[in-house]
Amino acid sequence: MLTLSDYPVIYEQSVAWGDMDAFGHVNNVMYYRYIESARIRYMDELNIFQQDVYTVVASNQCKYIRPVFYPDQLKIGVRVEEMRNSALRMSYLLWSEAQQTVVALSEAVIVCVNKENMNKTEIPAVIREKVTEIELIVNHQI
Repeated sequence: MLTLSDYPVIYEQSVAWGDMDAFGHVNNVMYYRYIESARIRYMDELNIFQQDVYTVVASNQCKYIRPVFYPDQLKIGVRVEEMRNSALRMSYLLWSEAQQTVVALSEAVIVCVNKENMNKTEIPAVIREKVTEIELIVNHQI
């Protein structure tokens, strides 16, 4: 299994009291919000919001390994596993500081679309280069 050291971007997320549900643990929907924040952190590293493309989530999934409780601090590792013509397949590892272990694993496919017509479009060359550069920080070759 991969560890946080295999992820070039690490996002820190505090668990809020309101993130928990009636069963006393963090609600499953919150994991997707945490992952979204981590993904945006990676996208900021790419400066993708200054490009002529939008990114949309085509699919995502999350494997819940252990419940998370308030108070906790999560470290969310983000990396790109695969670059396709118009999509990135990204993976996420959620580490609990309180439990000192991995609490969830996730994956998402992110598609680039043209800002004008909202049709799928190729990943800009500058973004491809930047993804490769970021991933090499942890010796991950795509």
